[in-house]
Amino acid sequence: MAVVKSVKIDGENIHVFKSAIYVFAASSGFTLELDLIVSEVVVKKYKKEDNLIIEIELEDGRVLHSIMHVKVLAGGLPQLNLFSELDDPGDYYFLEQVNENDPWFLNIEEGITLEEIRKVEMPDEDIQFKLKLPIDQVEWLKNQKKTQLNELFKEFIYNHWKKIDE
Repeated sequence: MAVVKSVKIDGENIHVFKSAIYVFAASSGFTLELDLIVSEVVVKKYKKEDNLIIEIELEDGRVLHSIMHVKVLAGGLPQLNLFSELDDPGDYYFLEQVNENDPWFLNIEEGITLEEIRKVEMPDEDIQFKLKLPIDQVEWLKNQKKTQLNELFKEFIYNHWKKIDE
């Protein structure tokens, strides 16, 4: 099976944790398929896109360029499925061909965890919560910049979290 060395989406390198590239044979035709385990940040960035310009470098030195459609795959880990229709699957003779009737399929989630992915790229999310505080603390909070408050809360939570786990 061909091994993916690197992937660029719209000219930007993305970190790929695991991948599988293959030709998928169905009764409706052939598609070039690229399944990727990526970070949650990458999924969030590209999940609403219809088409992306993809550059795939394989370990054997081949470079594939294609405009591909995007599907976000449900599962335990953040995954993208990129695919494009093929006129001639013979152009991709060096890739494994998977038939829609094949019972076996590669599990690219095996051997990696969400914690390992988040060590490389941790997503940020907005959160809102209500507190009841003395007025002087409320006034102080209102006078702080958002970036300062973000750092303050991150530091507090990580320090407090460690104490709870110990």
